[in-house]
Amino acid sequence: MPASPSTARAINDRLALRLLQQEGPLTAGQLKQLTGLSRPTVADLVERLTAAGLVSVVGESGEQRRGPNARLYGIVADRAQLAALDVRTEGVTVVVADLLGAELTRASVPIADDAGTGPAVEQAVALVERAAKEAGAERLHTVGIGAPGLIDPATGELRDSSGLPEWHRRLVAALQERLPARVIVENETNLAAIAEQRDGAARDRDTFVLLWLGHGTGAAVVLDGRLRRGASGGTGEIGFLPVPGTATLPSATDCEGGFHSLAGAAAIAELAAGYELAATEVPGEPRAAALVRAAVAAASSGGADGLRRDRADRFLAALADRLAVGAASVVAVLDPGCVVLGGEVGQAGGEALATRVGERLARMSPLPAEVRAGALGGGAVLRGALLTARESAQDDLFTFTPHPR
Repeated sequence: MPASPSTARAINDRLALRLLQQEGPLTAGQLKQLTGLSRPTVADLVERLTAAGLVSVVGESGEQRRGPNARLYGIVADRAQLAALDVRTEGVTVVVADLLGAELTRASVPIADDAGTGPAVEQAVALVERAAKEAGAERLHTVGIGAPGLIDPATGELRDSSGLPEWHRRLVAALQERLPARVIVENETNLAAIAEQRDGAARDRDTFVLLWLGHGTGAAVVLDGRLRRGASGGTGEIGFLPVPGTATLPSATDCEGGFHSLAGAAAIAELAAGYELAATEVPGEPRAAALVRAAVAAASSGGADGLRRDRADRFLAALADRLAVGAASVVAVLDPGCVVLGGEVGQAGGEALATRVGERLARMSPLPAEVRAGALGGGAVLRGALLTARESAQDDLFTFTPHPR
């Protein structure tokens, strides 16, 4: 059955909006070429979108031809403001952006370990409110939150997780109460995978696994272009994976003894100490990332003394052995073809660490899997939260029923 005229108009409008979002400002002629629609149809949809306040004239094409230059149409970026939060155990970072994702302001607040649940929640909510005010956002449309822990696939809520502060769960409800905005929460590693696929190391992959290496460990699974969460939202809880080389086994409430004990930030720092490595730390970054970065520099530098270079190389080899154990387990089960080493540690190791892990993985698994260094590091969580918020807001604002003509 052919679509009704109103449905066809809505489909055409949404297609045009998506093109404007992806390609930037376009002329009516360019929209005609990209959509394959007729000139009158394009003129009609541009008129509707302009009347709806979603599109406006943002300039001229500057083409050299007879008559006036063609008008450039673009999405009205300030039609909605968004916020993205990266919630860590030690604090919160927020970015406020417009509908196209352009950053308007950014702010952070540390939250002490001994802060009570109520004060911690108030600090985080107040941070978001201040950032929105500074950005001139009177009303946030959508807030995307990246947090450690499991997201209930049925409710979309952050589940109670052992080892995480209670204020993480309370924060979501507090933001929903205080802000007239849609609030979306997602696991931090899943958001990092979204960002690496959209803007980072996995841009050309629709199937891959992101191995998160930051303060803790985790994994995100993308199969056939879709993020997979599992029956309970726990897909990728690789920190609990039992592995050789640990003194004990993980339990249902503690990942100590699992892959986390080999590849978590504390474990990597302990490994580096065994090779007498040191590094200058960066505030807010896991010490492990600084150690890995320093080791990569020393191992590849002809100017470093032989002993230091040898220690750095042996440390990277030992770390690659550990990471390959976790990567091989994921590859054996999922056959993703690509493993991205994400998080601050993955970014710090760069191609030097990814190459070492890839070589070991090739010896351990019969299934081919390219190993890549993450491009976005710890910033991938915030970027993924913003992309998710933008997608949700655009889905809402770009879905409208125009008046029949």
